Amino acid sequence: MKSQRPVNLDLRTIKLPITAYTSILHRVSGVILFIGIAVLLAALDASLSSEEGFERVQGYFGNPLAKLVVWALLSALLYHLVAGIRHLVMDAGYGETLEGGKRGSKIVLILSAVLIILAGVWVW
Repeated sequence: MKSQRPVNLDLRTIKLPITAYTSILHRVSGVILFIGIAVLLAALDASLSSEEGFERVQGYFGNPLAKLVVWALLSALLYHLVAGIRHLVMDAGYGETLEGGKRGSKIVLILSAVLIILAGVWVW
C-alpha cells in the first residue's frame, strides 16, 4: 500500500507555532535544572565540609565562567517558573483557546526575558 501523504524531513522548512517553542524550552529548562542541581549540591557539600572548602568554592564563584554557569541555571529556573505558572493558569481554565495559548506564550517569553536580564545584572 503506497501512502499519498507528503513527507517533509527538512527541519529547516518546518514552521512551529510559538506555543511549541515555549513547550520545548520548558522541557529543556527542566533538564538543565535537573543537571544543575547536582552541580550546586556538590558545591554546597564542598563549602560545608570545612573552612578551606568554603573559601575554595567562594573562589570558584568569583570566576567569570562560574558566574556564567550560575546565570544559566538561574535563567533556566526563572523560565521554568514562569512557564509553570502559565500551566497552572491554564489548568484553572484561562488561556486554553488557540489565541489564549499564543498570548500566554508571548507573555512567558517577555516576562522570562526581563527576569533573566535582571538575574544577569544581579549575578554580575
